[in-house]
Amino acid sequence: MTLSFSENIDPSLLPQTEFEEKVVSFLEEWHSVRETVPVQTSGSTGTPKVFAIRKERMRHSANMTCDFLNLSPESSALLCLPVEYISGKMMVVRAAERNMKLTVSTPTSQPLQNITEFIDFCAMTPLQVQNSLDKIHLIGNLIIGGAQVAEHLKVNITDALKHSNTQSRVYETYGMSETLSHIALKQIYPKSEEFFTVLGDVQISQDERSCLSVFAPKLNPDRLQTNDLVEIKNATQFRFIGRLDNIINSGGLKIHPEELEELVKKHLKTEVIFAGLKDDRLGQKLVLGVEGARSTQLSNALNTALDAVETAFSKNHRPREIFYLNEFPRLPNGKISRRALIELL
Repeated sequence: MTLSFSENIDPSLLPQTEFEEKVVSFLEEWHSVRETVPVQTSGSTGTPKVFAIRKERMRHSANMTCDFLNLSPESSALLCLPVEYISGKMMVVRAAERNMKLTVSTPTSQPLQNITEFIDFCAMTPLQVQNSLDKIHLIGNLIIGGAQVAEHLKVNITDALKHSNTQSRVYETYGMSETLSHIALKQIYPKSEEFFTVLGDVQISQDERSCLSVFAPKLNPDRLQTNDLVEIKNATQFRFIGRLDNIINSGGLKIHPEELEELVKKHLKTEVIFAGLKDDRLGQKLVLGVEGARSTQLSNALNTALDAVETAFSKNHRPREIFYLNEFPRLPNGKISRRALIELL
């Protein structure tokens, strides 16, 4: 199904799939007299919940992204994310706000499988991008959200695009449901940036724990206090370090698992999670979960990666146990459920 927002959308539009029905239902909500729409959180940082969002704030968020990426009524977009969540809803709103042509595709792990024509704008998860590397040159502006982009995926993206004739731009996003999708972008290709840059009039600061505070009154009237440890470069740029909730205290040593995971993923083409398991002597012992079947090749690459961890940090940052799992538990939107994985370990 393709929706051309530069024309009047036919109210009797007949969806052909269950996902298209959900999109049409959201459009009916969007064009209703109600001033809010319900949004479901993913549950990655807490219990999933549904809350009402004012449409005017969603419009402001949409226009911040469209302005940053220079999207216009001549642009085309692809929706391949669940419309129950803010990520999918905002793709529809961006297309509506800029009168773009929106192609609606049922979310799968291979969203570009049937795409043959160039598309100006698309939002995808890291897993979707990993499974679409042969076709991402067909996307002009690709934003990746839902989870951190692994180092090996960044390399794969660069390798996939550097020999193509496309002018594709690829960004990693930072945001949450409460900020109506992302409030900052970090370019992966053609430049490789270390710091996120905030959009529009978003203001950032740190609390006494060095965690990010976000003030974006046009998106949310409240100052949002996160548990995300960051380094702030200036008024508009910051670097994500890790979540305070995930810090591992092993014998008094404070370990940020995301920092270790980022380093290990430079050597592995698979997902890894560092975790702290209860230990009578250390309080928490550092362990590592690896997604995939154990093999000589994987073990050798992992040893190389852990040598790099020990060199960059210390021998106490080397995991005391390694677990191989065929598949990590994930949330409905594709994010790895760190809590469920720790319980499983």
